[in-house]
Formats: sequence, structure tokens, C-alpha cells
Amino acid sequence: MLRGAFAAALTPSSDDAYAPYVDFLAAGGLDGILALGTTGEGMLFSVPERKHVVERFVEAARGTLQVAVNAGAQTTADTVALAAHAAEAGADAVAVIAPPYFPLDDESVLAHMTAAAAACAPTPFYVYEFARASGYAVSSGVLARLREQAPNLVGMKVSDTPYDVFEPYLHEGLDVFVGPEAFIGRGMKAGAVGAVSALASAFPEQVARAVREESDDLVTLRETVERFPRHAALKLVVARRGVPMPPDVRAPLRRLTGNEERALFDALTPWLPDE
Repeated sequence: MLRGAFAAALTPSSDDAYAPYVDFLAAGGLDGILALGTTGEGMLFSVPERKHVVERFVEAARGTLQVAVNAGAQTTADTVALAAHAAEAGADAVAVIAPPYFPLDDESVLAHMTAAAAACAPTPFYVYEFARASGYAVSSGVLARLREQAPNLVGMKVSDTPYDVFEPYLHEGLDVFVGPEAFIGRGMKAGAVGAVSALASAFPEQVARAVREESDDLVTLRETVERFPRHAALKLVVARRGVPMPPDVRAPLRRLTGNEERALFDALTPWLPDE
């Protein structure tokens, strides 16, 4: 089972960047990565592209980090194909975010998640709960029925806010990974088994320490990063820290302007170690 500090990994646009990026994350004290989640721009890649990314991460992380893969897609057919491929490629776990755009009812969400879990079985399966991204929450009723129908369901990554919306998922009898860095301390103390953090994609040391110490002290750092287009900003930080991470992001996401880049690094000075 997965435990500890995970990066919501960035997706390099160059194959040459995967190995040094994984080495950077491992050296920062992390236990694993979630590939192709929100921070990894997963929904913006085609199915063949996503399969390629998974293979590169699994190959690069072998023996160093555990790899969970977000297989969530707009359609059930694509989700099933991605879940099955992740398991076949050697991923340690598969996660699925509920499909966005259509406000699905419980029966639709249950059928979707059950099909995805079956496609990757017996690989451990996690529900990726993020109501702001999906447009709706996965209900407690769906989770209870999914536990009956999917023997490989073991946990969740929960990115919902505020804390009174996040907290009930800690009582579903599943392993919970904290998404919002502001909840790492409270969540861990209340029974969460770890965190999957966007900040860990560029600041692995800080997140590994926050998980280890059950600390909520990353709020200001996250707020600082969120002042800029986050995906591009995090890639720039990783590159500044010595990883050959290209700055490209998938449209409609955008890169930072020159002025934004200078402002970003000025704002992040307190958190950037001397490399």
C-alpha cells in the first residue's frame, strides 16, 4: 500500500527529463509520485500520449519511487484503457478522478469507477476526489458501494476544500492522501496516510518534511505559487533547481511572461535553496 509524501508530478515535454526529474524528487525525500494528475496536465494529453508518459515515469522511477497514475478521462472507455495500461506498465497504483463537464449522478459515477477499478485489478485503486475540478463530489454512498464491487479499492486522494468538506472522507474506511498542503498536518493527525502535493513537484524537501512532521506550514508557499500560472511556474522552479525541465505547458495553459518570471523568483527567494 502507498504511504507518505508524493509529488503530484509535472509532465516533462522531453523524454530526457524524466530520469533526472525523478532523481530530483527522490533526493528530496519523497516516497512516490502521482503521474498525470491536475498538476501533470493529464486531461490535456491524448490517450497515446498519456500511455507514453506513464511508461517513461515507471521506467525512470524503478527502484526509487512508487508510481501512482491518474487514469481519469472524459469517457469511461478511455479511462478503462488508461487504467489497464497503467497496471500493465508496472504502476504501483491507479487513481481515477470523476469525469468533468457532465454532472453525473451516483449510478453513473459508480459504473465509471467500477469499470476503471476492474480494468486495473489487482493493482490498488484510488478514487481521486476533487469536486472543484470534476464539478461534483463522489458521494459517500458511491464509495460504500464501490468498496463492495471493487476489491482493489484501497484509498482516495482528496483535494477538496475547505477542511469541513475534506474531513468526512477520513471516515470512509479508506486510506486517504491529503491534496491541499494547508491540511497536511490536520489530515495526518486525523488519520490520513500521506499527501499528494503539487508543491512537492518543485519543493520535495519541504513537503517531505511537512508529512514527516505533520505540519501545516506550507500555506504561504502555496499562496505565493498560486499568484502565477501554476504549471508553468513550477516547471520554471524545477529548471532553476538544476533539472532539465522544458518550460512548455499544454495549451490552453500558458507560460509566464518575462516580468512574471522575474516576479516569481523574487517572491520565492525564501524557499529556494542554494543549489
